[in-house]
This record gives sequence, C-alpha cells and structure tokens, in this order.
Amino acid sequence: MSDLVAKVRDVLPSVRADLEDLVRIQSVWADPARRPEVQRSAEAVSKLLSEAGFGDVRIVSEGGAPAVIAHHPAPPGAPTVLLYAHHDVQPEGDPAQWDSAPFEPTERDGRLFGRGSADDKAGIATHLAAFRAHGGAPPVGVTVFVEGEEESGSPSLKRLLAAHRDALAADVIVIADSDNWSAEIPSLTVSLRGLADCVVEVATLDHGLHSGMWGGVVPDALSALVRLLAGLHDDDGNVAVEGLHESDVAGRDFPEYTPARVRSDTGLLDGVGQIGSGSVAQRLWAKPAITVIGIDTTPIAQASNTLIPRARAKVSMRVAPGGDAATHLAALTRHLESHAPWGAHVTVTPGDIGEPYAIDATGPVYDQVRAVFRQAWGHDAVDAGVGGSIPFIAEFAAAFPEAEILVTGVEDPDTQAHSINESLDLGVLERAATAEALLLASLGGSDGEVAP
Repeated sequence: MSDLVAKVRDVLPSVRADLEDLVRIQSVWADPARRPEVQRSAEAVSKLLSEAGFGDVRIVSEGGAPAVIAHHPAPPGAPTVLLYAHHDVQPEGDPAQWDSAPFEPTERDGRLFGRGSADDKAGIATHLAAFRAHGGAPPVGVTVFVEGEEESGSPSLKRLLAAHRDALAADVIVIADSDNWSAEIPSLTVSLRGLADCVVEVATLDHGLHSGMWGGVVPDALSALVRLLAGLHDDDGNVAVEGLHESDVAGRDFPEYTPARVRSDTGLLDGVGQIGSGSVAQRLWAKPAITVIGIDTTPIAQASNTLIPRARAKVSMRVAPGGDAATHLAALTRHLESHAPWGAHVTVTPGDIGEPYAIDATGPVYDQVRAVFRQAWGHDAVDAGVGGSIPFIAEFAAAFPEAEILVTGVEDPDTQAHSINESLDLGVLERAATAEALLLASLGGSDGEVAP
C-alpha cells in the first residue's frame, strides 16, 4: 500500500463529518424560499476549502447561484487540475416516503443516506479527501470549482466560465458528478446524452361542458392530450418522432446489462417489461428517449362530470451523442403540432436544452487515469456512457478546448440520486477519493508517496 493510499484512509473520518454537515444544509436552488440555504452552503464549502489549505478561495456569482472557486498554485512546470462538483441538491419530495429524514445524514448497512449525500456533495468530499491526503501540497496545481445551480440546469455557468476564465483554466478537468458500473467496479464516463424539454398544451373548448350532455360528441382536452402523448412511441416503446439522431454505444469493453440487473437496479414491477429495441446500453446511451414528466389537469379530488377544455404536459427528451439538442426540440415540436387528434389546438412552449457530449478517452492522461483506478479499486474501469445529461460538460469543452476532460463519480446503481432515500456507498467514497489522490500524484510525476 502506498503512503498516499494510507493518507486517504486517515483523512476519511474528518471528510465524512464535513460531508454530513453539508448534507444538513438544504441547498435547493430550485426552491426560492431556500436560496439563503444555498448561500449558507457556499459559505460552508468556502470555509472547508480554506481550512484544507487553499490560499485563494472566493464565492462568486454571475446573476445566478453562488459558486466557490479555490486555487492552489502549481509548482514550476507542473500542470493544473480543475476539480468540479456542485453543492446544490434536488428537492427532497415527500419526506414521509424517506426511511430517515432527508436532510439528516444517517448510516445504514455501509451507506450514508440523505439528500445530496452522493449527488453531489460527495464530489466535494472526494476533492477534499484527495487534497488533504496530500497534506495541502499536491505536486500539481489544483483549482476546485463548486457550482451552485447544476440541478437547475446551470443557467449562469456560461457567464461564470467567461467571467472567471483565467481562474478556472486548467490542463485537466475532473468532473466528479457521474456514476460507476457498480459499488465494486468503477466507470469512466465517455458519453452523455443531451436534454431538450417543452410544455405542450392541448385545447378543445373555450369552456368546460357537462360530460353527460356532450360526451361522445365533443372531445375533451385531456383525452386528446393522452392520445397525442401516446403517439410519441410505437407499440414496442421506441421513440416515434422522425428526424432524431442515433449513435453507436461509446466503447464496447463493458459488461452487458442483464434483465435481472435492469429489474433490480430500477425497481421494475413484476410483469412490467422493458421498452424499445436494441441492447440496454444502446437504448440508454446512444438512442433518444422521450418521457412525460408532468401533467397539469383537474385533480381527482376536484373532478366533476365536465369535459376539460385545456390540459398541459411537460415532455422531456434525451438526445444521443452526435445530435443537436435544438434540432431535436424542433423535431419534437413538429411532431406534436402535426399529430393533434380530432383537430385539437396544440401549443408547444420550448424549455431548456443541453447538448450531448462524447469524450475521446485515449492518450496519456487517460492511461494514467485507468492505472490509478486499477490501483484504487482493484478492478479495471469500465468505459461507459450515461443515459442522463450533464450539459455543462459541453460548455467546459467549449471554454477550455485544450483541456483533457475526465468524468468520474461517486454514485452506484443503488444511489437513487434525485429520488427518495438517496445514499452514498462509503466504500465507493474511499475508492473514489483514493483514485483522485493518486491521479494528482501521477499527473505531478509522483509515485504516490507523500513528502514528509
């Protein structure tokens, strides 16, 4: 065992305590009432980085949520590594559905439960552990950038990158906000789908009508909306919108998803089958997907025998690598507008877009990454795609085209990020922090031994 591996283990108790303190802060930027908590979270992160030994620590904002930038200068001739994470979290949903309080970190069976315990306050913890393991003096320059609105789509990120470009410039960018193949097998994320969403409204009447008087003659808006949404997929569950891009799975040296794994990882109910065609990896990483994520209509508790005049739905689409998010949103809009049943009036309001991204995971830096992952995890990393979206990666690539971008993470299939009972496997945290500490050493030409 190298000295550095032992040092990571030594600092983990303090890092875990700091992580638990961060989880207790309800940093939900999407909730205006809790935006002061996001500010408090940024201040807590800033304090932790200052205490870890970063000499230049700032809280910055460009019209959005507060972000933290901390910098430790590079020794002469050494590269600079940018370590990214975000301190904002998803809303917790119904606390009654959690097995423990969502903002009170609780350990059960080797996992730390709590909103943000993994996504992505564990990314902050990983960076802290790696830096502390080096005694605050790694052989490379280190800049830590902790964003505050990633869960809201990073609307001000482009402005942050432009305004603080010099402070954020780096040779290697490590984005600790992704998944691992399992709690025992690490992943390097090499492709991510993009995102485009919209709200579609269907109108059939200028006012509600008695369903007994006019039902069977006049269409109601909700039935028309349901038929319109059903037409987004064919009978096998493949996306039926024309003009969408499909790519090939990024990397082929990965285990296949078995039906049993899909069922266990997702909580698919007995008797419910998968949708779409092709391998699971192809469907998850390289094909478009469309999901209805919300509907506005009359609640059941307020329902009456009335033909509903208007109804709305929010539709979310994932864009395969190589596709253009704006072009895909236009194709989805055309489909919705041209497939209105019974002449219903359809209005589509475009929402957010985020570009997909594919990473060329070859070259000396990736060779070093794979080597340190093998040492830290005891297993080769899987080159994997991600079905979800991290749109800001494309923005980093555009802002720093010469930098090598590495997408890692501390999540695993049981994390349940964005859902109830989000949790972090504490063994994954140790292995991820060890790999990052070793990577800093390797990029600085060290063998993992810490100077006295």
